[in-house]
Amino acid sequence: MIGNDVIDILQSRQESNWQRKGFLEKLFTPEEQLLIDRDLNSEMMVWLLWSMKEAAYKIYNRQTKIRAYIPQKLVCTIDTQSTSGASGKVSCFGRVYYTKTIFHKEYLHTIAVSHPYQWATVLEIKKKNILKNEQGIPFLASAPSKTSQNVSVSNHGRFEKVVCLSALNTRASAL
Repeated sequence: MIGNDVIDILQSRQESNWQRKGFLEKLFTPEEQLLIDRDLNSEMMVWLLWSMKEAAYKIYNRQTKIRAYIPQKLVCTIDTQSTSGASGKVSCFGRVYYTKTIFHKEYLHTIAVSHPYQWATVLEIKKKNILKNEQGIPFLASAPSKTSQNVSVSNHGRFEKVVCLSALNTRASAL
């Protein structure tokens, strides 16, 4: 399964005061707050962790059909980080999701998958033929074959990202 989140940096600066009292405590675990506090660019760390949580939550929601506001139950760890991106994991109620984030000067984009072998099958696609099921979860409809494929849609400010796992990912379907 796949999830993603995109954050428009300019939009987030206009809409969110992440430095206000109680903001970090509401969304992040004490360990995550420490990462934010220690990072040279605290603002980007806030949005990195938030996007990891959002991308992983989209998989969790698809798997469980549970819609809940649980940011502190989505616990992030960062494995690698550079000026161009980061990779890490998000755990939630015993499930682990694997994330990769790309840093761009105007946005950051995180993709989460449920199994590491799925990285080879991640595709970014155009937003067309996308419908939502009764729970509001998006899928890509294929009219001729009457099949559907899980997709993740994210938009924020000036940016929209749609990702899926290629149809060749049969191992994931079998699990």
